[in-house]
Amino acid sequence: MSGGIHLHWYLPTNGDSRGLTGSGNDSHVVQFAGGYRAPTLSYLAEIARAAEAQDFHAVLTPTGTWCEDAWITTAALSRETERLKFLVAFRPGLISPTLVAHQAATFQRITGGRLLLNVVTGGDRIEQARFGDHLDHDSRYTRTREFLAVVRGVTAAPPDKPFSFKGGHYDIRDAAISTAQHSLPTIFFGGASPAAQEVAAEQADVYLVWGRPPELEAQTVRDLTARAEAKGRRLKFGVRLHVISRDTEAEAWTVADKLLAHLSPERVRAARELLSASESVGQSQMLALNAGRDVLPASARELEFYPGLWSGYGLVRGGAGTALVGSHAQVADLIETYHRAGFDHFILSGQPHLEEAWHFGEGAAARLKARNLLAPVSKS
Repeated sequence: MSGGIHLHWYLPTNGDSRGLTGSGNDSHVVQFAGGYRAPTLSYLAEIARAAEAQDFHAVLTPTGTWCEDAWITTAALSRETERLKFLVAFRPGLISPTLVAHQAATFQRITGGRLLLNVVTGGDRIEQARFGDHLDHDSRYTRTREFLAVVRGVTAAPPDKPFSFKGGHYDIRDAAISTAQHSLPTIFFGGASPAAQEVAAEQADVYLVWGRPPELEAQTVRDLTARAEAKGRRLKFGVRLHVISRDTEAEAWTVADKLLAHLSPERVRAARELLSASESVGQSQMLALNAGRDVLPASARELEFYPGLWSGYGLVRGGAGTALVGSHAQVADLIETYHRAGFDHFILSGQPHLEEAWHFGEGAAARLKARNLLAPVSKS
């Protein structure tokens, strides 16, 4: 274990619900049962305050045409909270790296250092095309490497020695962005392809994975640690998961059964067709967990592919498709297992996000805290 556990929660800026298809990636066509909650500033502020009242360090705000803009939303929510940090996701190919450095520096100053950056290169060419971005998969990662080199370069440059960069995608001349009184925010980055992992080893601070079995991801930690060390760098690691944490194991699996009950075979087939078109290696790994399944299972437990890990979200949701399911003690145990495998950051979510933040915070998180495993929360 490399350090204390940092818990992060998720802001559903496409809306929230009690079902799997009422919020989240690729849910811009909402089909659900159990009610829909619009992503109003008032409701998102309730979730942010719930996360702040618990032991969450930050909240992740996603990026895409299917949700609200992360920069604007989090800037507004920073006024509704006091110490909570905001993990802002954005696509590097759609904005100038110098401008991102400038936005980040401003965000840091007006919030007292409460920004984290989640760089999302993008594995969906359909989504990228909506923004006029038509580069192929590996070219997008080459551009990301240059982008991050510029962000680091312009923020490290003193005013009297501005930074210039000439690459295949950027031609930056004499730029310097002051980050005083705060440093450049921690850069979170994910991607399972070789091209993505090369960028992570060279430029990321925290490398993110989606929730496959801990033993499998432990090998990822070893591989990426070695690649980063060969470049004279040190990486930390995080995992993105959903969670269903309850007083008893039976109660948690009953909740999972209810989530499945809202789905139809037609919705599952439509989601698989959509997600199969993704160029993301990580998305392919999530789809493989439910490979060959053409009908809905009779029981949620049929989708338990590792003790306490459930692939039900991946039936209809893009991105992270697995959930921790069990009693508060079991969920805490599984998080501790990931932590022992080398993971310090856990970005979690659940349906609905307001209630699940309390279920997890007062349950599994409280047990982790009692074990002295949580890193202390702080404003800076």
